[in-house]
Amino acid sequence: MTTVTRTFSAREPIADHEQKQVALSYVHEAWAEARLDGVDGDCMAQACLFAALIEFVSTYGEEAASAFAEGLPARIRNGEFSADLSRQ
Repeated sequence: MTTVTRTFSAREPIADHEQKQVALSYVHEAWAEARLDGVDGDCMAQACLFAALIEFVSTYGEEAASAFAEGLPARIRNGEFSADLSRQ
């Protein structure tokens, strides 16, 4: 697993795509730690989804989070979330 790290300065604006890349690396690290502790991948997946949806609802509200979730089936079917397993 490749870990992306960067020290952020309060004055330095961080590009959205870079923040997402760093955030994803944190999730991957937490996932790996949980697996080492014996947590099942399905349990981690559900916990991550629940945590993400809680954050969406608290940030954008229930209607916007629902609209986002309604678009997920098409994105999943289009392979947007399919990953090359050799990278994980």
